[in-house]
Amino acid sequence: MNSAQRRVVTQRIVSLAPSITSILLELGVRRELIGVTRWCKEVAKVGSRPQVGDCWKLDLNEVMRLKPSLLIGSVPFSPQAVSRILKQPVSFLAINPRSLADIEASIGLLGNVVGRASRAENLVRHMRTGLATMARSANKFRKRPKPRVYCEAWPNPRISSPLWVSEIVAIAGGTSVVPPGARVTDQEVARAEPDIIVLAWAATGDRAEPAQALRNRQWKDVPAVKNRRVFVVRDELLNTPGPPLLKGAHALLRVIHQPPQEWPPL
Repeated sequence: MNSAQRRVVTQRIVSLAPSITSILLELGVRRELIGVTRWCKEVAKVGSRPQVGDCWKLDLNEVMRLKPSLLIGSVPFSPQAVSRILKQPVSFLAINPRSLADIEASIGLLGNVVGRASRAENLVRHMRTGLATMARSANKFRKRPKPRVYCEAWPNPRISSPLWVSEIVAIAGGTSVVPPGARVTDQEVARAEPDIIVLAWAATGDRAEPAQALRNRQWKDVPAVKNRRVFVVRDELLNTPGPPLLKGAHALLRVIHQPPQEWPPL
């Protein structure tokens, strides 16, 4: 075993984000990953690893009891949590992916950090292949007008889904109608006239509430509401910038091209 391999084996990593956990486990990181967030079990098989806070709400004493050598986090960050981390004798890596290209770069970075660069390249290739396959499926519908899509990450204040979701919507054959990752008003969504509304509210699983959209008086003339094309996609499938996005992408593909006979009844 060379010195580089010894360094990888002796790392003690705590993941402060589900996306980090999902990537690390896909890269084959097992013994080195000694702690995860309570959200990580929704996207990866974390086993009996201790569950700690995340970069937004963190009990740093609980984390440091695990004697980590490296903390890795991703957005959203609490400035207070990050400030406390930086005062500790531990390395801290923070990533802020916004686009699909950023996600690929994050996978490559993590692969280098944990000594699994080739596995990171394979994971990136796997995700690209999955999205390319989805694009070919969407291409079957190219003669139809592209559905106008509004994806929502949070209802109050109303926040649209991140840029990578807009990119996946485009790959799936739709068109996003509001700026990604931004606060938007009811009036802005109404003016955008989406044909489809997708709710993927952060940290709610599949518990987003289509009824809120359907009874919104400002949206009564929105095509998605008039035709009851308001759908829920599990938030971890769209809000986790890592391997879970492949499942989220296929969920969007189904929603965007769902035939009228499968729409929710009026």
